Amino acid sequence: MAEKKTAKKMAENEVFGKHGIGSKKALAVILSKFEVFKEPKVSSEQYATDAEIAAEVLWNVYMANDIGKVSADLGCGTGILGIGMLLLGARKVFFVDYDSKALEIAKNNLEKAKSESSIAGKAIFICESIKSFNEKVDLVVQNPPFGVKIRHMDKMFLEKAFEISNVIYSFHKSESKGFIDKFSRGNGFKVTNVWEFEFPLKATLAYHTKKIKRIKVSCFRIEKS
Repeated sequence: MAEKKTAKKMAENEVFGKHGIGSKKALAVILSKFEVFKEPKVSSEQYATDAEIAAEVLWNVYMANDIGKVSADLGCGTGILGIGMLLLGARKVFFVDYDSKALEIAKNNLEKAKSESSIAGKAIFICESIKSFNEKVDLVVQNPPFGVKIRHMDKMFLEKAFEISNVIYSFHKSESKGFIDKFSRGNGFKVTNVWEFEFPLKATLAYHTKKIKRIKVSCFRIEKS
């Protein structure tokens, strides 16, 4: 029994690709070294994606054989998800964000990643609203605004993802499960997997009273029906 458990653990943690990442833990270590927002914008709900959570989700993407030849990180911010896809073997990743300063940080983070591991894929940085992005891709991985400051912003990101890809991994508040399921079905997609997390939001803004606030967030795997 112990041998079976060990074999299963190895299968969950090893990558048998040509890239340099050998485990989910190694991926998380690289992602944890990335620079985050210097001046996060409240209106855009800018916050850093936790490295451990990003690694967990990206590992699930890899193990499901969903790492696309061409992928997109919509509202990429400082690039943790898109760079993670490159580290796991994506051939091309579009990094799309309207914030030029965030994209500069993402570019710097990509250079850091290259110093830690081999990356053969191509990164394309696009400074524009996701509404203007119309490239067809194999996969979208995104952590959009939750729609707290700008109502339905998360819906807009999902709509764009539905337009350009057949497979989507998207973060949303866990309380939105019913809406995500219904909205996906209404657009010819279905939710196949849901992973739940206690998302740590670090105190980066002046009005934050706690060093870290944790909120319930889920990552949804959605595919075309």
